[in-house]
Amino acid sequence: MVDTITAERLAEKTDADEQFALIDTRPEESFEAWHVRDAMNVPYDPAEGLSETRWDEVSALVDGRPVVTICGKGLTSTSFAFALDDHGYDDVSAVTGGMEAWSKLYEVVPIETASEDLVVRQVQRRAKGCLGYVVGSKAANEAVVVDATRQTDRFKVAAQDAGLSITGVLDTHVHADHISGSPSLAEDVGVPYYLPEAASERGVEYEYDALADGDVVAVGDVEIEALHTPGHTSEMTNYLVDGELLLTGDTLFVDSVGRTELQFGEEDASSGAELLYDSLHETILDLPDDTTILPGHLTVTSDGRYENGSPGEPLRTRLGDLRDELDLLGLDREAFVERLTEDTPEKPPNYETVIAINTGRATVDDEGEATELELGPNNCAA
Repeated sequence: MVDTITAERLAEKTDADEQFALIDTRPEESFEAWHVRDAMNVPYDPAEGLSETRWDEVSALVDGRPVVTICGKGLTSTSFAFALDDHGYDDVSAVTGGMEAWSKLYEVVPIETASEDLVVRQVQRRAKGCLGYVVGSKAANEAVVVDATRQTDRFKVAAQDAGLSITGVLDTHVHADHISGSPSLAEDVGVPYYLPEAASERGVEYEYDALADGDVVAVGDVEIEALHTPGHTSEMTNYLVDGELLLTGDTLFVDSVGRTELQFGEEDASSGAELLYDSLHETILDLPDDTTILPGHLTVTSDGRYENGSPGEPLRTRLGDLRDELDLLGLDREAFVERLTEDTPEKPPNYETVIAINTGRATVDDEGEATELELGPNNCAA
């Protein structure tokens, strides 16, 4: 008999290290680009089926365990699940919605703060490693959302569960790895959408309130100060919350810094790296060591592993710890620029189209097309 399970249930099974065989039926190229941790690839075409030799290989992969199948949208994996059932496998499940559903899986994680009034929720998009934030005032019952992803309901629910009403939406920069949900969330809720002032140089066509370096957005008594930190992009801006927490976007991660050639190009990546060096050493590293760093991404590998942190656990670090432990921050300018430009990682898929959408110069109305544009983990770190 074939059952179905949700992406959420698959996450629970994976996190609990349950013993089962996860078989991904997508073509090898799609599988290698991005898959769930511990998945095994058996490309499957329902019209062609598998040879007996291939079935023998499947038997060896399964090794008597329960089987879960997954594909892009849950179609070929369901066919494969029924084929497994026909071949005598009696504990088979298919993931409803496949990798498309997996890409929309979220966890909402509270972040401890020193202030009783300050409320922070880290909204983690598991498959892509995107991190957005709900930042609010308990006394005012209000909050802003920072770096919302396309599934904006996740941020509405996170704010609602914290007892907060959304009064503004901010982006740290024009994102290249995922479609921003911030403009649509702001429009839907009827609140201002804030972008860094220098975003005007990127040809942004959305209506937005510009934030210059040093501008403050207030949520009750909570103050969110914009710190212009160019490098990853020309408009990149960090948000300092009550002098305690720094939302660093794609400037500084817990294990790296932002790459610079997505906007500046390969030829001018060194210029971006020099800007980033100055932003790090003249702005961020001037802050107190106890400043909590809350980045815009965590690293999820193409094979679904978290390289830092764990799903559902807060991803944060002290600035002082990064100062001591992240070797990139100890390099001089020349060495830093060389490190960032000599061996750049693979670019996020469809990043030029994603940038066009996030500046309002292009649109995507079809949910399937939007999902295809975003498939795969983020690649915004150097």
